[in-house]
Parts: sequence; C-alpha cells; structure tokens
Amino acid sequence: MRNVPCGDHEAWEVSLQEIQTCRRISAGPAFVGLLGNRYGHRELPRLIPEKQFEVLLSKMVKNPDGVKKLQEWFLKDSNSVPPTYVLQPITTRFPHHSDLRPETGHLHDNDLLSWRLTESQLLQLLRSAAAEAEAAGDISAEQKQLLCSSVTEREFQEGFGKDDGEPTALLFVRESPRQKTRDGAKRLAKFKDISVDGLLDMEAQELLSGLKSRLYATSKKVLNLHCVELSKGGIDPKRKEHAQYLDAVCQQFVSQVTARVGAAAGPAEAGRRRTTWGSTEKEEEESDWVAKEVRQHSATAAELSKGLHGRDGLLGKICLTLWESSAARHGPLVVHGAAGMGKTTLLCRLAQEMRGVLAAGAVLVVRLLAAGHPHRPDVSHLLHSVCLQVCLACRLPPPPLLSVSSHLEMRLFFQKMLEDVSQQGNTLLIVLDALEQLADRHQAYKLRWLPTDVPPNVHLLVSLDSASEAFAHLRLKLGAAGNLFEVQRLSPDEGEQVMESYLQASQRTLTRQQRDAVLQSFTPTGSPLHLKLMLSAAKRCASFTPPAELLLGTSAQEVMSQLLLNLETKHGKQLVGGALGYMVLARRGLLEAELRDVLSLDDDVIGEVYRCSLPPTPSLIRLPPLLWARLKRDLEDQLEERWSDGVAAVAFSSRVLSEVVKARYLTPERRGRTHRTLAEYFLGRWSGKLKPAALPGLTLLLSDRKVPPQPLWFTEGLANVRKLEELPYHLLHAGLWEELRQEVIGSAEWLYCKSRVCGVSSAISDLDQCSRSMDCSETQLVRDALILMRPGLDLLAGQMERSLFYSELLARLSSLSSLPVIGRLCSQCEDRLQTSPQPVLIPRSSFLQQPGGALQHTLTAPHGGVLCLDVGVAVQLLVTGSADGVVAVWSLGDKQLEHALQGPSAAILSVRIIESSAHCLSLAADGALRRWSLTSGQQLLCIQEAGPAGSAPSSVHLQVSDELLFVYTWTQVKVWRPDGTEVQLSGSGDMGVLGVLGNSVVSLQDAERVRIYDPVTGTRSVVKLTRCLTPVRAVTAPKRGTVLVVSEDGFLHQISKSGRQTSAEFPLRPSLVCVSEDEKVLLAGCERTLSLFHICSDSVDVFLDLQHDDQVLSACVSSDCRHVVSGAADQLIRVWSLTTGLLLDVLCGADAPVASLLLYDGVIVSASAASVQLWSLKYDGRHKPAAHIPAGSAHAAVTRDGDQVFYVQRQSQREVMSWDNRAGSLSERLAVSAEVSCLELVQNKRLLLCGLASGTVLIYPLSLPQETLCIPPPESRSPVLCLAVSPQEKHLAVAYQDSVCLFQLSSRDAFPTVEGPLGKAPLSLLHAPPSCMALLPDRRLLYGTGCGEVKLHDFSAGAGSDLQPHRSRITCVSCSNWGTHALVGSQDATQRLWALAPVALDHTMEYKGLFFEGVVCAAFSDSDRFVFTGSLDRTIKVWDVASGRLLYVQYVYSPVVRMLTCRNGFLALSLQGSVIREAFRCPDLLHPDYDPLTNVRAQYRVTSREKDRGGPQNCVSALQDFNPAQINLNLVSMLRTKPSPACVLL
Repeated sequence: MRNVPCGDHEAWEVSLQEIQTCRRISAGPAFVGLLGNRYGHRELPRLIPEKQFEVLLSKMVKNPDGVKKLQEWFLKDSNSVPPTYVLQPITTRFPHHSDLRPETGHLHDNDLLSWRLTESQLLQLLRSAAAEAEAAGDISAEQKQLLCSSVTEREFQEGFGKDDGEPTALLFVRESPRQKTRDGAKRLAKFKDISVDGLLDMEAQELLSGLKSRLYATSKKVLNLHCVELSKGGIDPKRKEHAQYLDAVCQQFVSQVTARVGAAAGPAEAGRRRTTWGSTEKEEEESDWVAKEVRQHSATAAELSKGLHGRDGLLGKICLTLWESSAARHGPLVVHGAAGMGKTTLLCRLAQEMRGVLAAGAVLVVRLLAAGHPHRPDVSHLLHSVCLQVCLACRLPPPPLLSVSSHLEMRLFFQKMLEDVSQQGNTLLIVLDALEQLADRHQAYKLRWLPTDVPPNVHLLVSLDSASEAFAHLRLKLGAAGNLFEVQRLSPDEGEQVMESYLQASQRTLTRQQRDAVLQSFTPTGSPLHLKLMLSAAKRCASFTPPAELLLGTSAQEVMSQLLLNLETKHGKQLVGGALGYMVLARRGLLEAELRDVLSLDDDVIGEVYRCSLPPTPSLIRLPPLLWARLKRDLEDQLEERWSDGVAAVAFSSRVLSEVVKARYLTPERRGRTHRTLAEYFLGRWSGKLKPAALPGLTLLLSDRKVPPQPLWFTEGLANVRKLEELPYHLLHAGLWEELRQEVIGSAEWLYCKSRVCGVSSAISDLDQCSRSMDCSETQLVRDALILMRPGLDLLAGQMERSLFYSELLARLSSLSSLPVIGRLCSQCEDRLQTSPQPVLIPRSSFLQQPGGALQHTLTAPHGGVLCLDVGVAVQLLVTGSADGVVAVWSLGDKQLEHALQGPSAAILSVRIIESSAHCLSLAADGALRRWSLTSGQQLLCIQEAGPAGSAPSSVHLQVSDELLFVYTWTQVKVWRPDGTEVQLSGSGDMGVLGVLGNSVVSLQDAERVRIYDPVTGTRSVVKLTRCLTPVRAVTAPKRGTVLVVSEDGFLHQISKSGRQTSAEFPLRPSLVCVSEDEKVLLAGCERTLSLFHICSDSVDVFLDLQHDDQVLSACVSSDCRHVVSGAADQLIRVWSLTTGLLLDVLCGADAPVASLLLYDGVIVSASAASVQLWSLKYDGRHKPAAHIPAGSAHAAVTRDGDQVFYVQRQSQREVMSWDNRAGSLSERLAVSAEVSCLELVQNKRLLLCGLASGTVLIYPLSLPQETLCIPPPESRSPVLCLAVSPQEKHLAVAYQDSVCLFQLSSRDAFPTVEGPLGKAPLSLLHAPPSCMALLPDRRLLYGTGCGEVKLHDFSAGAGSDLQPHRSRITCVSCSNWGTHALVGSQDATQRLWALAPVALDHTMEYKGLFFEGVVCAAFSDSDRFVFTGSLDRTIKVWDVASGRLLYVQYVYSPVVRMLTCRNGFLALSLQGSVIREAFRCPDLLHPDYDPLTNVRAQYRVTSREKDRGGPQNCVSALQDFNPAQINLNLVSMLRTKPSPACVLL
C-alpha cells in the first residue's frame, strides 16, 4: 500500500485487515511478499492493554519525564473490555502533520520532524521498559516483540503464517551479500533502514536477518530467492545483471500466479462439482444451486437472529396463530412495519425458533429477498427455487421443464405443491422476507402469485414495509380476514437490552453519560436501525470522549447524515460521495476491484486526492488503495459482502442507508456523471488508453488509469457476467444512446451472450427498459424477436448453441433488414454463420414469425388449451377457462397474469365476468359452478351439480341477471340466487330451453308452443307459434328482449319476452350464430360463409356474405359497428368492413384454429387450443408479416426458386390454388374435375402434375397457362396415389391401387408431351398400396407402402425385389441427384440410407426426441454429400451420406412437408405455409467433440455396414439402451446435464 499521510495510527491495522480479507475471499493466491534489504518502519502500537502498560510504567520509576511523556500520548480507555491505553492522534499535538496544502508547507515539515523525534523517543522508552519487564518475567517475549517488530514483519506473519492446506502466498526475497558498506547511508536510504540520526539502523538489519531466516525455514514451497548487488544504492534497469534480475522476478511471478489461479479454477476433485462464474460449458444441477441458495439464506438468517432482543409478545402471537391454524385452511401471516423496525430480524429469529418446535419431518424454507439489495429478485426464480427445495425435501416430483419456462405454470405448480405437501401430512413453513423487494417483472409487487387460501399443515409467513405498494395490494387482497402483525417501536427497556447485547458482542461498553445520551436519542423513534447506527458510532468512542461528541440524531437518516459528514471531513467529500454513489447506483453492487477502478477513473475524486501533491508517476494515476481501505474500515458496520457464484460484491447493509446516500450525493447532474463513468468502465473505454486529468497547478494531463479491458467473453465459453449485468443499465441511465444501440441492441453477440448466460428473460427485460426510454422502434422489434424465441430457449434451459441462436434471429429479422439497427444485426448473424467452425444452416429468407405486426401479446395458455373467455372492459380484465380446469385472470392494461384460479381438474366450459361486483363465474365439466373474487382470487361460492357432467362447451350456457344465475342446456335449466340458494322451477316436460331473457326462461313446450317463465315472480305465459319449430341454433338479444331461433325448415323465429313472435325465411343452417353489441346485426356462419343480417322487428335481411377459405368458427362486430372480425379453421383472422364487405386485413400467426373471438377498444382477443392472443387493429403496417399460403394444406408443391406455391386446401380439394410468394397473394385458381390426391412439380420443364381421385393425371404447363395435358385413368378407375419424376425429368411414374405405370416426358415443337405407358408394374391387392415413391435415373422405381414394406422395381427388366421393411408406414422416399443413394423414412424413429449401385443398406439412422419423430420429406444436397430431412418433430436435420452421421438439427417451429435441392442448400415448405430457404455450410473436418444434439433433447443411433465386409456395426447412445419404440420423458432432466451422444463409426 502506498503511504498516505494520516495521523490516526490505523494504517498498519488497515493493512492487516486487507490481508485477512484477501485470504478470506480469494480462491487462488491471496498474498505476495516482496522482501529486500529493508526491515520496514517500526510504529508505535495504537493500543496497549492496561496491565501491560502499567507494568511498563512501573519499570520507569527512575525516569519521571519518560512516564509523563507516555501518559501524555497514551490515555486510558475504560470503554474497552478489558481497558486499554490508546495512542492519541498525531494531530492533537502536531496539527499540521497531515496538512499537505502548499501554503502550510513549512508548518507541515516542522510537525513531521517533531513527530519523528517524538515517535523515536516513545519507542525507545517502551522498548527499554519492555526489555526490563521481560527480564523480570512480567511480560512475554511475544509481547515485547510487538513493540519491536516492524509493520512489514506483521504483514508477513499475517500473509504466511496461517496456511493450513495449500499455500496461498508467494514469496520473493532479494539478498545483497556483497553489498559495499562504504556506499553510505544516504545512497542506501531507499533500500535500507536509516535511523533518525541518518545512520544505518543496525538493529533493524538484525531483525531483518531474523525475519528472513524464519521465512527460509517455513516458506520453502513458495520461496523465490534472488541475489543481486545494488548499484549506487539502487536498481538500474540499464545494467545487464539488474535487467536479468527484474525479468526473472516478473517471469516467476506471472508463471506461479497463473499456475495457482489455474489450479483454483481447474477441474474439481473427484466427487466434487465446481462451477465458474459466467461459464457456458455445463450448467449446475438444479439441486446444487438450490442447496447453495438455501445455505446462503439459512446462514444469513442464523446470523441476523442473534441481534433480536425483546419482541417476545409479538413472537408469541405469531407462534400461537401458526399453531391454531395448522389443522384448517387459512391465509398467509403478514408481518409489517416501517423501514428499520427489525422485521427481517424478527422473521429470522422466528425461523430459528421454529426449527426446534416443528416436528422431525417438517420443512423450513427461508428466503430473505432484501439480502441482495440493490438487486431485486425475480418472482419466477423465487417460486422455482422454493418449489425445488420443497420437492427435494418432501420427495415430490420437481417442476417440469414446461412449468419452469412459464410464469403461469410455475404459479400453478406452486399452488399444487402446497396441496400435495398438505395431503402428505408434512408440516411446511415458508418464510419470505421483504416481498416489496421483488422485481417488477410479472408485476410481482401486486402479489397475485401469493395464495390467499393455504392448506392445512402449510404456513406462509411474509413481511412487508407498511409504506410499500405491495402491502397496500396485499391488504386489499386479504380483506378483513388477513392475519396482520405490526412490528412496532421498541420500548426504552428493550432498547437498553439491545444496547447491552450489542456492546457485549463488540467487547465495548459506554460510560453512564454516554449511555443516557444514546437512549435519550433513541426513545422517540424506537427504531432498531436508528439505535444500531448510533451504537455503531458510539462503540468507537473512548471513555474520555465527551457525550457532546457522540454521533447522535433524532432518526436513522440524521445519524447517517452526521456519519457521512464526519467521513467527508476525514476522507474528503469527493471520495466519500463518489465511492458510496457508485455502490448505490450499481445494478448488483460492485466488486472492490471494480470500485477502486471506477474511483480511479473519476476525475473529481482524483483531483481531490492529488490537490496538494502530484501523483508519484503522472503518466499513471490510480486511487491509492489505502484511501478506500480506510474508508471501508470506518463503514464496516454499514457495508456487507454479497456473495454470488463465488464472487463477493460490496453493498449497503440497509436500504435506508442507500436512500440517505442518494439524497445527499446523487443530484441529477452527479447521477448522470456516475452512470456515465460506470458505463465507460464496463465498456472498457479507458483500458490501455490515456485519460485526460486536470490536476491543480498542471495543464491537462494524459494518464493511464490502469483499468482492465472489458471483453464480452474472457475466453471461449467464459462470459463477462459483470458487463452483462451492468452495462445496459448504465448506458441507458447515462443517456448514451448510440453506444447502447451499438453495444447492446444492435449486437448479435451481446444478445446471444446475455440470453445464454443470464437467461433470455433478462435480455428481454433490458430491451424492455430501453424501449420505454429511447425513441427507437427497432428496440421494441428486437425485444419482440427474443420474446418469440423464448419458448425454444426455455425448453433448452437457455443452453442454445450460438449458431442456432444466430440462425433463428436471422430467420425472424431478415425481412426487416432495411432498418439500420436490425440490418446491422442481420449482417452480424450472417457473418458469424459464414465463419462458423461447425456445421450450420444459414437462413436465406425470413421464414419464422417476425416481430411487429398486429400480434401484440401472446398469453400463455395452461396445458389443454383455452375453451372459453370473457372480457370485462370496465374492470380491464380478461378471464379464460382451460381444459385442465384453470381459470386465468389477465390484466388488459399490462397484459400480466392477475390470478390463476383452480378447483378440481375438470375442464372449464364457460366463464362470465360480473363487473358490478368484480366477481367472475366459472362452470366446469363436472357440473360445478364457482364464484371467484377478481380482487383477491378467492373462491366465494361453489355449487355442485349446477350443470350436467360431461357437457361440451358449445352445449352449456351460463347467464347472469341482476337477481339470478342461470345454467342451461337444451335439456335442462337450473337457477340460483347470488348467495347459492337454488330456485325451484315449477313445471317440467318442456322439449328444450331456448334461452334466458332477464329473469325469464324461454323454453319450447312442444313444436307449436313456447313457455316463458319468471322464477322470481312465478309468472308464466305460453306463446303459440305460427309455424312448427324444430330448433337448430338460438341466440338471445337481451336489449331487444327477444330470442332468435333458427329452425330446421329454414325459418328464423323471433320470440319476445312479452309474448310477441314472428317468423321469416332464413337461408342458412348455421353452425355459428351471434349478434352485435347493439343487437342490430345478426352473424351466422355456415361452413365457409359468414352472413350478416339486419335485424328488423318482423324479419332479418341479409346484406353481406363474407367468403372464407375454411370453416368459420367465430365472429364478432366492433362496438362502433365499423368492423367485422372472423376466425376460421385455417388459423387466420380476417377483418372486414361492415359497410362495404371489403376484406381489410388478414392476420396470420395463430397457431391453431381460431375458436373464440372478442373485440374491444380496437383490440382483438383470440383463443385457440394453444394460447390467447391479443391483436391490434391499429398496428404499423410496415411491420406486417409477409403473407403465405394457409396452414395445413392437403397437398402442396413449390417451385425451386420459391416464387410460386401450388396448394390444395383440405376443405376444397377440387381446386388447385396458385400462390405468388413474391407478391404474397393468390394469383390463380385451377378447377379440377375430381378431388386432388397428390401434387408434383417438374421443376426444369415447368410442369404441374395433379393426380386425381378419379385416376386422371392433369398436367399444367406453367409457361402455357391456357393449356392442359391429361393422362387418362386406368381401366380400374383407381385413384392416383402418388407421383414421382426421375432426377433428369425424363420419366414419370404414376401409382394406382393396383399398379404403377411409367411414362416418358418429352416435348415436340416446344410443347410438352407425355408418352406411354412405357411399362407397368402390377401390385398385389394382398399388400398395402404405395404411400410414396422415387423414380431412379435408370428406370428403377423405389417405393414404400402403408404397412412399412419397401420394394424396388426395375421397369427395364420387368422384375422387382423386396428391401428391408420398416415397422410403420413409409412416409418418405427420396432419391439422390445422381441416382447413387436413396433415403427411406417412416412414421417411427427409423430411416434408412440405401446405396443403389449395387443395392445395399449403408446406414440405419434411428432418432428419438420428445415429440413426434416421423420423417415427412427429404432432399439430397446438390453434391449428394448430405441429405436434409424434415420431420414431424418440427426440425430439419442434416445427415452425412458417406458416414450416416447426424451433422445438424434445427428447430423450425412447424413440420416441413416439402423439400427441394438448391445450390448449397435446400428450399422447403412448412405445414404452416412458410417457404424456407437455407444454405448449408459444413467444414471438411469436424472437431472430435462436436455434438449435433446440443440444441435438442433427443438421442440417436446409426448402424452402418462395413464397406469391405458388408457386416453391420453400431453406434449406440451412451445415455441408455436405445429403444425406438418409446422415449422416456423422465430423461429430460438427465439430458439437460449429461452430454448428448455423437455418432462414432467403429
């Protein structure tokens, strides 16, 4: 440490404390000793025990002047236990000793010299007295040595003397055995000890020799000895021997420190797991990080619990409430109070007490959420952590992978886990402290995730700040039934107990006057934090310190302010404000090394430090380490170490202290500069560069601040986590927009690194903050792209390989590459993929859903999908009911999940929001009707058997009036009052219930009469119909007071509540009927037509027929009657003009048929089996996703350039659609005479082949749109099953039920012709017909059947042969471009690669994943080196033809149904209708450790024949015996932690 003038004699104590800290927190070398020819300064001891000091005085009875001098400088401190004598500060006698101002230079020099003489005299007095005392046996040799040894020796003793295991220090010793003594003291002053009189200190040299001898004997393992003679009293680097000496020292230092660090960070010992912070190599087991978190919180809780005194009454009340509520369902227990009242300490003590009270099998979970301040924990991580600990302790199944990746599923799992623990009979206590500290994500502060109904034997004990928003939400949620316990002020007696305990633990006491002064200041507040701050300062006061100088205040804030003022006086305002300000503003605290670095970059701090003297080396300026060490020592009670992944950050121990620092130092201008300095530090802007500095008396000085570089990756697979955590936050708050775009938003490497190391949710959160503060729409688009990628990343637990991340990002953003930031991102992705050392697929088009467009939010649906939904515009809530019995309540304002309400697991058939009472109703498939509070999430009412069990969602109706609840189906109706009392209905025998109007039930008594009954008043009336009524569909119009019923005979009946009825012709038999909000428009859906009718009093008039491409499933009208929105089975949402009928927009992106639609305030809410999606009608059209063919086409074919797609829809297979992919629109419709059974394209000859169910093959020349060729059907009129074209496009094979015919494709006069059949292969009716086939260049046909048979027929020879069959239907047969190989794939996990000349099975490739495995299509690369396959598991795989090895797997979110060979890659068509263009790049040599299954959870096996002997050989997964018939889903957790298998051919 550099010597900094200070007069408090604490420098050597600070240095020893720093050595202890280094030994405690360092994983590698902690101390390096450099010992030369100087023993070091021998300082006066600051503290001498009372007995020892009095013994020394007793030996000086003959020297009264010496006794007087010692008593002047050493005063007795009775506050120390035991009492000690304290050396007074130098400035008490020599006030200018530490004054470095130029104007007081002569005074400083005088005081400095005076102190040296005084110190020498005092040392001589103490040493002589100690020598006599030791000779008399009054003190020990060790006590005498403390008065004689130097600071250097004490530091060496601390650094070397306590190595219990592996040494943690290095020692470098320089000897000068032949040094000439005639060199003189002046010349050797820098390298040897000089006495006060200017002579060599021979006593110091003797002590140095003793020190070296001891080090040689005890530190041989770490000793580096160098012999060199000084030249002119020093080291001259220009001299050869001196240069060699310096080089040798440097090389030894680097090599030995590197070896120690490598050993500390290297492979763990057998049976032990070691993790490296920021490493992407291998993640920890879940049990490992949970155990680490549990130990950390438990240790902190145990330590904090020791500080609790008093509060016995409150502890007793809480324990009694816990005991009384054990046997019944109850709510959470809430401890609340003002900041600093000791809530955390109370909960920690309670947790410690409960350990001894709870039964042996009880589980205690403690989480102190403020322990990481200023970092705020994420609620999903909290729930995941708690669930894992409880599941491990109670031997329950851990959270499944899909639950971990979804906040909704995590909440549901947490609630279910509590129920499971209760049913086991185990006792569980979960203690969650400071819930207001949760991060804002998922709006955790609203505490929607916290159950209000806790099962027996399970207890939730939480604490909150009474002034926090979270506490206000919880009080509203719990209502009057909440168990609230307020932590009030401490009484004076309790405060005195706290003071006694605190002082005893510190081995200190106070005088009576000092005690009274502290208690007098404490009594008005009663705050434990206030008292602790005062005691922290008071324990440093001596007994001779007057009470007026104590650090007292009327509040904790005032005490802290006084403390800061004192620190500014002692250390400097800029240093104190800078250091504390950086700590407060750091996102996750600062490491001490980081804090010293940023203080060295702070020009205000450096200017203050060197305001009176120049730095030792002006070209290199750093903050002297001793300055921060002294400040840290004075703040030791206010700071704490925060350990995370083996790294210790320094932060404030209390949030109150942070707030005081913010208010005192962080003005808006200072805050901006602090953020800027931190941003520049984590950017590495000044690493290796000269930074300007303005020091007093100098012009602008350029100096190196010696701060480290800040790369994103320290090395491959080791990320700079601190940069990832801190940089975006500080760039944003410093307003460095361009750097933010460059380094974060527009950096593909940053996005990958952040997502991989910190989690994709963390990256999304950063971008979300940026988008709210910056005027940059591209930030929102990049954020939305990561949101779209999140499901895949979560499924892989964030372990997505770099190339897959880049390829998916490129596939989503390439269509937006004209935007500057996104264009830079796309260029980076493509450059990275082009230079990848591993196999990679490079997207050439944007084929995945892109960000932007109408789709605004996707709300994750529970498992089973959404069956019903309702919107409450007044309460701004959306309620959904799912197939697994979950009622999910979402906020329409922030799109966050409010509640996940779950009864039994029966499907929810209907939900209704009652806006007047903020309640909702749910009707389940088991017949249970429940009322829920939308405020608290509590179940208010449950009526069993309210409806018939097992009903379908469309057949049961839930209606609410002001006085009654109705549940009715066609066959029955039940009525209840709001309190759950059932209203009995008189009369029965009605044919069916038509609807409910107000309180009246409208039912069909018989075919000619309708009964209207009011169960409240008991009035009933019968309406005679003018026509017989056999209902098909009915809908109520409450505002009109009518029921509209469509009958089978084609009439629409309007029946009013008053008894009036009319009937009019109705042209449809609809499957969907609904009315607009103003009840003026009736919507009726019939197959692919949505018809709109004006509702008149006597009739309905159709005014629009809106045609769809698939069945209409849902529809609604906007409240302003301007738009009609419809959803269909083709997964598209269409927006129409209500006045003109024009199709205004088509919204694609729904991943299932759109079963339900609602429209409010320009927002469309759609529900499908997979999710609930919110669409905006006012989105930016520039970001609209490109249109593509409808999803799920029955047959499709695509041209090789991808510009044109031909498809046949499942609902209309007598029409072939031609889609212009460049324009994104339908270009032509080709009508055919029968249903199309298959489609094929002859690429080079530009022919479209359509096989029909009638047996006809239609051929459309694409260059001659008016012409059509025809191959007539066979005599058997068998349908065309499949078509195949040879690679050179010379022949065509047509498969029928009973035969396969061969035709020749040629042309005459530039017109295409078909000749043949040239050959015919009869098929046995005893075998399954062909399912797919490939025609080889030599007129051989390879085909597979629906039963798994594989056959090869030679048309030239007229003979055929059977190849090895599969166990299931053959789904893919593909021939290589040169006809040398063919791939045969089936519905199971098997595909075989055949050599065709001669015929031999080269490889059997078996692949098994978590989803459907069947191969759908395949294509060989243009060189036939690789084969690409598309599978039902939504992946594209690349295989090596020569070895059969799997090279790459890419998840594309939809099965690929067609593949074509393109130059350097392929073109494919997905089931969703997107055209996929990708290039494949593969290096010639792959790394031996390359694993193609990094990005998927699967296993595969390849069995290959040995080319020289023809025998098979296997490569089997090392995970378990491969069974292609099944996949063990429990492998998921094992696959996440064990390496995936790679294929190695033996």
